[in-house]
Amino acid sequence: MLPFLENVVRGRGVPRERLLEVAEHYQSFGGVSPINGQNRALVEALRPIAGVPVYWGNRNWHPFGEDTVRQMKADGIRKAAVFATSAFAGYSSCRQYYEDIDRISVEGGPELVKMRHFGDHPGFVAAMADHTRAALERLGRDDARLVFTAHSIPVSMAETAGPAGGLYEAQLRRSAELVNRELGRTGPWDLVWQSRSGPPQVPWLEPDVCDHLRKTDARAVVLVPIGFVSDHMEVVYDLDTEARQVAAELGLPLERAATAGTHPRFVRMVRELMDEPEPVPCALTCCPPPRRRPQEA
Repeated sequence: MLPFLENVVRGRGVPRERLLEVAEHYQSFGGVSPINGQNRALVEALRPIAGVPVYWGNRNWHPFGEDTVRQMKADGIRKAAVFATSAFAGYSSCRQYYEDIDRISVEGGPELVKMRHFGDHPGFVAAMADHTRAALERLGRDDARLVFTAHSIPVSMAETAGPAGGLYEAQLRRSAELVNRELGRTGPWDLVWQSRSGPPQVPWLEPDVCDHLRKTDARAVVLVPIGFVSDHMEVVYDLDTEARQVAAELGLPLERAATAGTHPRFVRMVRELMDEPEPVPCALTCCPPPRRRPQEA
């Protein structure tokens, strides 16, 4: 598990003790990340409706993107739409994918075109609304408050996400509002953050989901992981384990909505994105990488 996590955080200044702590999270779930299985499920759901070959490559573990692109070249693929499993703006969620595309492209290989952000796409909204509705029904509480969650990022990164800054949070709030509207709800909702991993002295977006639960005046809560597209480790540990434990200690009724996953409307959304005009790539000055701390000698 550690080699995978080291790939994920390379160059980000994440303390070693934090890395070991996260590795223990994986060990409590069998020592294997669930994300590869979830990606396979999405690929298999997409293949019958795609009308073209569907390939899959990872940034941080097998199958690596560069290996996938070499296979595509051998198969004679000349051009490919790239679906990044991240819906919103930001360095890690958008800009880094452009860097990945440049890194894994090979001479004579396919032209790789990254598809657009999709947090406001009706397919994504419909999938998240259906899963949230199901969670509300399981909870059985009319007074439940929706608490949308997304991966926290450094404040400095959030402030540079998008041409005018703050695009990451703005897009998340837009998606949350669309889901709330799709459900026919008019009451207030919250956007909170989870999965912080950086050095403790660096400010990150707050409040953390667990801190928020301790302070909320809500009588019941449905957590909606709007910032994720599959139920991978950061969802099942940070929400289903840590946040649920806090709620239990508080006597706060809590349910968690599923992520988009392989919801039929979300799968169709991926196919629909392929038919849209090619998006104009973000400017190189958009969503710059975070400032790194100088490496110690």
